Amino acid sequence: MDRPPGPSVRVKLTLSYAGFLVLAGILLLAAGWVFLMRVRHPGLIVVPDYRLAVLRAFAPLAGVVLAFLLLFGLAGGWFLAGRMLDPLTRITHATRMATDGSLSHRIRLPGHNDEFRELADAFDTMLARLEAHVAEQRRFAANASHELRTPLAISKTLIDLARTDPTCDTGELFDRLHTVNTRAIDLTEALLLLSRADQRAFARVPVDLSLLAEEATETLLPLAEENGVTIETTGDVTPTIGSQALLLQLTMNLVHNAIVHNLPEHGTVWVHTGVHPRGVVLTVENTGETLTPQLVSTLTEPFRRGTERIRTDHAGVGLGLAIVKTITRAHDGTLTLTPRASGGIRITVELPSATALT
Repeated sequence: MDRPPGPSVRVKLTLSYAGFLVLAGILLLAAGWVFLMRVRHPGLIVVPDYRLAVLRAFAPLAGVVLAFLLLFGLAGGWFLAGRMLDPLTRITHATRMATDGSLSHRIRLPGHNDEFRELADAFDTMLARLEAHVAEQRRFAANASHELRTPLAISKTLIDLARTDPTCDTGELFDRLHTVNTRAIDLTEALLLLSRADQRAFARVPVDLSLLAEEATETLLPLAEENGVTIETTGDVTPTIGSQALLLQLTMNLVHNAIVHNLPEHGTVWVHTGVHPRGVVLTVENTGETLTPQLVSTLTEPFRRGTERIRTDHAGVGLGLAIVKTITRAHDGTLTLTPRASGGIRITVELPSATALT
């Protein structure tokens, strides 16, 4: 925004300090003048032009005092204003560096806690979160580009093969192209869902997590039977407020992840909903390979998978838990991942209850 130039804050403060000091001097001199005019000493000889004589003696001294106060106020005000505005100058410098793209700079304002220190600390916290968010977005963009480039490259290779080899099996070619394109579409839809949840662009309505858990398990039951996995669903009515579509997607992702990343056979998935004093809870845990806490802490990052296994038709696109994390955060909830001692993982989603939100 273009604005006309004006005096700096330091100049304004300097003039304010000097003006206040001169005004105080004028009031003090006026009080002295009134005192001289009203008070009479018993031994004082009053001449007819007493007031004029006092004025002639008082005026030069008053002028010198006011001139000294003005100069002292300007010099002292300039110095004090500079000291007072030094923290603001550092904050401004950090803001300009952030505007130019440097998010690693921190103010780290020393001294006792005051308004400037609180502002500087809040700005440092904002910069730290913004730097982490930008870094996460860059990693996500790089991973998404890599994941999208893979099916496109495969499709190009298959098409080039069909053009150069007229004897190739077109039926098998079409099946492979269909699989690759389906994966690309699923990945694109997952990215759109992730963006929508992250922006919180959804209406909030009353939702019962227990009903969503039942719907998710019924929908994914054929997949569980295909993988030899048993699903056990328990729990009570768990009312919360949010997007029913997004919370259903969250539940589906958790159950799907628990089914796919399970034991090769005779695996189990436990889905439980409940009400706690702090809110409602959805817990999904499964049997599976033993996972370390370090590995579990990275599973919510985009395109991270718990085990290096051959990708199947139901392995997903690597965004399942990342979407769960984003949807949970968009509903002001908390997501906790804990490895089970006997193998597998326990994932807990805690959301505010509907009664707490009303």
